[in-house]
Amino acid sequence: MKFTACLSALALTAGIASTAPVAAQEKPSSLGLGIFTFTSGPAAAYGMPGKNAADLMIDDINAKGGIEGVPVTPIYVDEAQGAQGVIAEYRRLAGDPKNQVMVAALSSANCLALAPIAEQLEVPTVGWNCDTHQLLIDGKSKYVFRPNGNTIPEFIAYAIYLLDRKPDVKTVAIINPDYAFGHDGANIFKAALKALKPDIEVVAELFPKLGSPNYQTEISRLSTAHPDVVFSNLWGADLENFVRQAEPRGLFASSQVILALGETVLQRVALPDGVIVGVLGDGWWMSPDAKANPETVKFAEAYKARFGEYPVFPSIKMANALIYVKAAYKAAMQKNGGKWPSRAEIAQAMTGSTVTTLTGKTQTRADNDGLVDQIVGVTVKSPDKAFPVIGNMVRYKGDSLMPVAGQDPIAWISTLKPEFVKTLPQPGSYK
Repeated sequence: MKFTACLSALALTAGIASTAPVAAQEKPSSLGLGIFTFTSGPAAAYGMPGKNAADLMIDDINAKGGIEGVPVTPIYVDEAQGAQGVIAEYRRLAGDPKNQVMVAALSSANCLALAPIAEQLEVPTVGWNCDTHQLLIDGKSKYVFRPNGNTIPEFIAYAIYLLDRKPDVKTVAIINPDYAFGHDGANIFKAALKALKPDIEVVAELFPKLGSPNYQTEISRLSTAHPDVVFSNLWGADLENFVRQAEPRGLFASSQVILALGETVLQRVALPDGVIVGVLGDGWWMSPDAKANPETVKFAEAYKARFGEYPVFPSIKMANALIYVKAAYKAAMQKNGGKWPSRAEIAQAMTGSTVTTLTGKTQTRADNDGLVDQIVGVTVKSPDKAFPVIGNMVRYKGDSLMPVAGQDPIAWISTLKPEFVKTLPQPGSYK
């Protein structure tokens, strides 16, 4: 199926700050868009679905005349080259005024490295997968935006869903990758459990090296600990390897397993029923909101036809980030009388905006952080798909799992009370 109308239904309202006038620019012959993702190395298992979505979206945008009449030229930067290389590429691209916006990046470490440069060079930069809650924590950013949520609501959501599904849980074990995303996820999940059910004991914390091919030692330690729950934010090939090795050894039968990024492997490995999985945001292409949106259905089918499998949530995050960029151009030009916008005008249009995406809405707060709903569910058999899908879903409102802007997020988690869980929607309520 040809994907021909992906963006026609987007809507945007923008709260635009009062600023000094900026110079209008001539409409360019093409619009360069720097897109940072992993296209090589182990992290490409997560990064390529994002690039695939960008290819699909930009082809569709250009087939319909481009962004406000200007064709888009993507310039992809492989994050596998390391932070110094990524920084050098960002500076090089930013030096060309045709490259007005950057979509950067997948790695939280690269996002943190690029953010001060974006502010220094005054280049609108949209974090398509910058999960770390540290990115916008000072509330001072003018040019860095995150329309896709962050680690605080993402990992609180799993603690809440778990306590709704298994209120008598006593012991938990954690196996996360040994870098910032793994340790941040563990700390947030533990902080939420401590606040919401203080008697839970963490009986094991394992942090295998990123890119480990063999998890037999960790699986043995998890089995020996006999936890009620195993929580993990392993991803990509690491997650696939862990599942393939843990399932035959009975880990999924002896413990309730939570795979925070589990949706990304549903089409690749045989996950049993009842595994708690999520999408780090609202990016489930089969959610009720997504299935009710004809543009999302067209996107998913076009993605399947072109790349051989359905999009996973990194694909949706990228698609939604590009919708966010396109909406900003439209709002900026409506604001300035139809002239081609400057970088400053594009950033102003992103500030305070609310954008309808393929899977819901993203609201940009005053600190440029996005409020995005969180979807969590469990694996269930599907009557029309050859792989498990997500059932018994809940959709938590984004603002319900985020502290107010400026508040320390970990300190905010510590103030939550067990009664907080009962104020939120129940598993199975999102149908």
